[in-house]
Amino acid sequence: MIPLSLGEIAEITGGHVVGDPALTVTGGVEYDSRKIGPGGLFVAFPGEKVDGHDFAGTAVDLGAAGILSTRRTPFPGVVVEDPLAALAALARVVVTRLDKLTVVGLTGSSGKTTTKDYIGQLLARLGPTVAPAGSLNNELGFPYTVLQATEETRFLVLEMGARGPGHIRYLTDIARPSIGVVLNVGAAHLGEFGSVEGTALAKGELVEALPPDGVAILNADDPLVAAMSTRTAASVVLTGLAGSASVRATDVDVDNYGKASYSLISGEKVGQVRLAVAGEHQVANTLAAAAVALVAGMEFGDLVVALGQVGIVSGRRMDVVTRPDGVVLIDDSYNANPSSTAAALRALAAMGTRRRTTAVLGYMAELGEHETSGHAEVGRLAAELGVDRLIAVAENARPILDGAASVPDWTGTARFAADQAGAIEILQADLRADDVVLVKGSRYRTWDVADWLRRSEEV
Repeated sequence: MIPLSLGEIAEITGGHVVGDPALTVTGGVEYDSRKIGPGGLFVAFPGEKVDGHDFAGTAVDLGAAGILSTRRTPFPGVVVEDPLAALAALARVVVTRLDKLTVVGLTGSSGKTTTKDYIGQLLARLGPTVAPAGSLNNELGFPYTVLQATEETRFLVLEMGARGPGHIRYLTDIARPSIGVVLNVGAAHLGEFGSVEGTALAKGELVEALPPDGVAILNADDPLVAAMSTRTAASVVLTGLAGSASVRATDVDVDNYGKASYSLISGEKVGQVRLAVAGEHQVANTLAAAAVALVAGMEFGDLVVALGQVGIVSGRRMDVVTRPDGVVLIDDSYNANPSSTAAALRALAAMGTRRRTTAVLGYMAELGEHETSGHAEVGRLAAELGVDRLIAVAENARPILDGAASVPDWTGTARFAADQAGAIEILQADLRADDVVLVKGSRYRTWDVADWLRRSEEV
């Protein structure tokens, strides 16, 4: 964060100062006392089970200059009614004071965090960039990310999540991007949005927030995203495989390791890209990142080289691990929806050529009335792709097996595991050195399975 005195912080947040108003916060903002550094501001969120105020002393011992809290502590700081609102207010002011900063915002139903990581890696070649690992895309993570920017920061990459109309608009009111990226519109959070059209309406709030001199980067291969070009005053750059895309991929090929190569086309320029990350869906993700880099001023030749070097930063997202015994794990267990699961299954099929494939699939949350059909859909796709073994984890994921059973010529096997421990037992009983195993599910629901597979010395 930029240096601010306690008095300035109080004025911005509507709070009142405890201690010397001239005391200046010179470090970062943290709500985890273990991460606080010298001169930082510790945000104490109240809670029934864990109360941040109880850790104010720890934060001060680690160097915190002040405490942002809802009640007075024995330490210097600012007392506010709502710490979350206070963080948003601070972020709003900080970003407006950084006049050399380019703000990039991105959203989509799947691939947000991975693409954010790619954009961050590319822009870091052009100047100091803030694009922290993980999915910091909500009312807390978004302003927290903004507050990591300093006077030296040139690019701030912000992921934007939404669970309903107005959510992205709220985030863009905190930090208005000049470059906005919409990746796709899919079946994630259908329980909240009701339909993919409702999802598109909410996601499009990002491009509506762009200034006239901004740039909207839209997926030409997704009709609902491409249609957002009419909702923005900014210039539009289309990406994808479609002929209408100005940043385009042709001659896409996926090798036996699941890694794609393609010809990158931008205007009259053509370059050959070979990705180091797995999954054909990474073509669309890297095209979006490439468009951002080009808008930011990266030379085309440098971009072609850089795209081949981007890698996985945030954990449990198409993280491919080859164990000492030869088993290949595709850990994509951070979260799941029908679109992202379909992409992961296609990557599994590509990597499983001449090897046995296993998909361990857990519950996909927030699908609403589409819950049963959404699970059956991915089970059907797994069978159509020829996955050899399918394991559904927990009762609410059982429709996955029904979907697979609906494919009459599928020769694979389907197993049900009541919980993650049961899935581990199934794997442990018959795991071969040539297996490729995908682990996928909504948050936490398959993490134990992925972690067990990583501990290869125990199998």
